[in-house]
Amino acid sequence: MSISDNGASHTKEITTLGGGCFWCLEAVFDELQGVDDVVSGYAGGSTINPTYQQVCSETTGHAEVVQLTFDPQLISFADILKVFFSIHDPTTLNRQGADVGTQYRSAIFFHTPEQQAIAAQVIAEINKAGIWNRPIVTEVTPLETFYPAEDYHQEYFQYNGEQPYCQVVIAPKVAKFRKEYLNRLKK
Repeated sequence: MSISDNGASHTKEITTLGGGCFWCLEAVFDELQGVDDVVSGYAGGSTINPTYQQVCSETTGHAEVVQLTFDPQLISFADILKVFFSIHDPTTLNRQGADVGTQYRSAIFFHTPEQQAIAAQVIAEINKAGIWNRPIVTEVTPLETFYPAEDYHQEYFQYNGEQPYCQVVIAPKVAKFRKEYLNRLKK
């Protein structure tokens, strides 16, 4: 996709990632330099236009995901994945902390063959480096359809930061991200 910015043409890329609760991923990626847009939603299932309640019932096959639009001139897909793998546990199947179910699986829904290749390379590098005590179980599959989540899920942490889940689960992830990636934060 080409987007014009003051006469200059910049190519934007899109990727779709699942790593537990989409509120957590959205809160971090909203602050990452080079990421233009983050939309919480659902991918990887069979039901058309699933609702949050349907996804949570584990009958649709969908994962909670975020779809990112980013500028590869400012941040590479590999760097996005490195952030992704640092903000969730990619070694636990169908769970992140107390959030348990197939909707919380770790997943990369790639949009291009290049994204698929980069995902495989980053996973191999992280496994080889021994960053995690167990192998990465992140699903790497092509995106078929992305469904935006209901409006009340969008920018959830920004608007509901005082909620207990936000304080106990999301805020520590955002703080860790800010500490580790201080030089990559949006200004």
